[in-house]
Amino acid sequence: MAQAFGIVSFAGNNIRVGEMQNYRPVGAVSFLGRYRVIDFPISNMSNSEIEHIQVYVRRKPRSLTEHLGTGRHYNINSKSGRLHILYSDFANAEWSVYNNDLAAYEENMECIEAVKYPYVVIAPSYMIYTQNYDELLKTHIESGADITLLYHSVDNAKEYYLNCSTLNLNKQKGVLSLEPNHGNAKNRNIFMDTYVMRKDLFMELVKKGRKISSMFTLNDIVNMACSELDVRGVSHRGFFASITDFTSYYNANLSLIDMKNAVTLFDKNWPIYTITNDTPPAKYLTESDVTRSFVANGAMINGTVENSIIGRDVVIGTGAVVKNCILFSGSVVNPGAHLENVIMDKTSKVQRQLNLKGDATTPLYIKEGDVV
Repeated sequence: MAQAFGIVSFAGNNIRVGEMQNYRPVGAVSFLGRYRVIDFPISNMSNSEIEHIQVYVRRKPRSLTEHLGTGRHYNINSKSGRLHILYSDFANAEWSVYNNDLAAYEENMECIEAVKYPYVVIAPSYMIYTQNYDELLKTHIESGADITLLYHSVDNAKEYYLNCSTLNLNKQKGVLSLEPNHGNAKNRNIFMDTYVMRKDLFMELVKKGRKISSMFTLNDIVNMACSELDVRGVSHRGFFASITDFTSYYNANLSLIDMKNAVTLFDKNWPIYTITNDTPPAKYLTESDVTRSFVANGAMINGTVENSIIGRDVVIGTGAVVKNCILFSGSVVNPGAHLENVIMDKTSKVQRQLNLKGDATTPLYIKEGDVV
């Protein structure tokens, strides 16, 4: 059992994944037709033997709370562990700059104080990666650092990760500062919004940040603390995707169709837990032709599917063509339709507009329950 409890943080104002967020927070968005984005940080914590996990919800809580339930499907010990869902008190100001993570932590400080573990691991609900947090915690303790930050080095920061922060490091991997990625350099250390520190220091930073500015975030106060505290970076290895806008969500899904990427994320010894449904296996009818795609249970396909993500209970009619698409659960593509670079939200239906093509960098979006 780890010496830390876990916090799964919500997405800030800088993170917008298009109209999908009209129905749910980023963590509740479908991923690969089977998971929700939030399944990854919670599974990382569960696999790391972190048994007490707090999930903070900022807006549109219904979809996320239904998915999380009691947390039993995350293999959390039902007797000694707990998945605790906590809310921000800004129901009428969802996108307000005052509705930030420090405000939520301050409001729920009693719940944080009540946790008996000496350390806290904070991870975002909007990033896809695997990480052994118990090993990260041991690295943090052995280093003697006050705060440890997880980062991923990339060579394409000019075009991607533009809603992320970066770490400026010295030669000893000490963190000099955190700053937004402005896209002015290709090689950057992308901060994965993942922190490790003592619980008492975390509470102190929350209180200090709230006194300095009601608009301050945890990122802001940790950046300010870099000149006073020993803040160190630890490099992450493996697959990493930051779901910070509509295009990054689309790219993250389709990139995992490539087996070279998939094997760096999925490991049979490090399962990604999610709710399982009692739906039947996918059905491939006589005219189906499926290549390089993820297909979830319950799907019924009688058309051509290429390089796409097909969710649960999706129906693709005779002669339809689906290419470079993401189809959420329950969506329907009528016979003869041709879709390329399209995201269909849940229970939507392509019925009359039979030729739909989005841009490869900005896919076409069909909203939840819509009939087009």
